[in-house]
Amino acid sequence: MPELPEVEITARLIGAAVRGARVDSALAPGINALKSFDPPLTALEGRAIEGVDRRGKLFLIRFEGDLTLVIHLMSAGRLQLFDTRASLRDRTSRVLLRLDDGRELRLREFGTRQRAWAKLLHTAEVENEETVAEMGPEAWPDPPALASLLDQPRPLYALLRDQHVIAGIGRSWVDEILHTAMISPFKRGSDLEPDEIDRLRDAIVTRLGGALARYEEMLELPIPDKLPMPLTVHRRNGEACPRCGDRLEAVFYEDYVMCYCPTCQTEGKLLKDRRLSRLLK
Repeated sequence: MPELPEVEITARLIGAAVRGARVDSALAPGINALKSFDPPLTALEGRAIEGVDRRGKLFLIRFEGDLTLVIHLMSAGRLQLFDTRASLRDRTSRVLLRLDDGRELRLREFGTRQRAWAKLLHTAEVENEETVAEMGPEAWPDPPALASLLDQPRPLYALLRDQHVIAGIGRSWVDEILHTAMISPFKRGSDLEPDEIDRLRDAIVTRLGGALARYEEMLELPIPDKLPMPLTVHRRNGEACPRCGDRLEAVFYEDYVMCYCPTCQTEGKLLKDRRLSRLLK
């Protein structure tokens, strides 16, 4: 799933490229993608794009006349700008904003789940939209005070990925952040020491900001389907830890994997592999 750095760089690149462009037509070939009906998507026709912003992992595309298109990529969506228009038979297309200069801003989704969605709202209604209203404070560029925010008897791996607690971090970057902070993913938020809280906040700023800086150097339009994420721990189980050289380990769940360094994060302890636990039941 694209996370804060990936959504932010996409918003910056596309926003700069489409600012001022007018919508020729707006279509939603993905029948499940459009989750709103008033105003209709056709209300965008003839309106200029004022900018593309980000809230957590959401895109907020602002149009003149106080309309905003809220987009959630979910796990397999991508927002991309193309010089040509897609065929309506393109199975990846979910929402198409066809611009008057021939370009097309396209919400695509890969796979069969079709979970990506968009809502066209009056701008004043955006903060009250369910997903936005329930979202926690932004993880970057200025994370909130973590001591009270994370003071819960839940593992940090779950807390930091919870968009209601803090917005923008997902599975990929939580592995990187916890490794940088040298904290176990299973440590409970309520058990954090003051120095660990400081390390964690620094790690959030460093890793998310560093990824975005890397993207600024590497990426330009057109944005590739798969971004070259500068990850050193996530999905690198079996490789050497970039800090201590120990073997990176993993805990496998049904739909995802959590990676960590036993030496740097868990005092040498190997965490329980969920796959083996299921086999032993």
